[in-house]
Amino acid sequence: MEIFVYRHGAEKVEEGFSASELPALLREKDSVIWVDLLGEHPEQIEEARRIMLEVFHFHPLTVEDCFETRNQPKVEAFPNHFYFVVHGIKPGETGPGNFVTKELDGYLGDNYVVTYHDQRFRSIKAVKQQIRSSTFSCRRGAAYLLHQILDNIVDLYMPIVDDFDKEINRMEERVFDMKRGTNAILSEIMDLRRSVARLKRISSRQLEVLYRLSHGEFPQIPTNILPFFRDVHDHLLRISDLAENYRDLIGGLFEIHLAVVGNKTNEVMKTLAVISVIILPLSLIAGIYGMNFEYMPELHSPHGYWLTLTGMAVITILLLWYFWRQGWIFQKDDDMAIAAGEEPEDKG
Repeated sequence: MEIFVYRHGAEKVEEGFSASELPALLREKDSVIWVDLLGEHPEQIEEARRIMLEVFHFHPLTVEDCFETRNQPKVEAFPNHFYFVVHGIKPGETGPGNFVTKELDGYLGDNYVVTYHDQRFRSIKAVKQQIRSSTFSCRRGAAYLLHQILDNIVDLYMPIVDDFDKEINRMEERVFDMKRGTNAILSEIMDLRRSVARLKRISSRQLEVLYRLSHGEFPQIPTNILPFFRDVHDHLLRISDLAENYRDLIGGLFEIHLAVVGNKTNEVMKTLAVISVIILPLSLIAGIYGMNFEYMPELHSPHGYWLTLTGMAVITILLLWYFWRQGWIFQKDDDMAIAAGEEPEDKG
């Protein structure tokens, strides 16, 4: 547990207070107090529970929600404070194939901010460093301090969103370049689809929370601080819109994958059909001369065998030439582009 206190007119933020000093600190209405509770160990969880219930007198249901890890982003109003749940990313674990978040629970009162998390947050650490070096955020009040925390959480979404964009482009190239349909690529597309769906779900619900915080619904947020919350809302709105676009792109990626696999299958079937057409007349000739009749043309000719092979070779060559002229075989991408009236791609 860490307690930060800014007293009106002070040049720096004080810290190092104990839980027993909190009641006296909360009575200082001109001060801004931030209590950051970390629940990595059982004794820390019990201490956090005691402080929330006995010092701040928060509603027991919200306190229980703090210790649950499957809550969706939400905000609930109470007479003297409001309770909120937001999600931040896990920078070391989150990626396009595995979008993972961690939960931050908190309360905002008239002169205090209480945050609880069972995992460490880079955004929380950044705000702590900021208020240690400057009192600017605390001078504007507890609501502005909460804005700083939420702003840092949302900002960390952007690098992950950029990674989604790069991964989708890379996946498109892999799908176009694949030689045959593989379940590996399809599995990666499915993982990417699930991650984007989770990003969209989390950002949409978190967007609702920030919308309520930024439109004057809660008296704990002064009117002059609302534009800062609207700015965070706009940032998250952009992330949510990008997630929606990525979901559409991945849907198109599925269709492209199926089309490429279907095209490869058609190529194989075309090759087999060409081979079958070539073998058909050769099999006919071999079948005719394989019949057990004594009187057949060229059956006893000394050159009949070679004439038959030559005829078969000529038929094969003529059929291959015909298929080539029709554009069914031996066609490269550049040749097909020229036939379609397009300029071939410059490889130089």
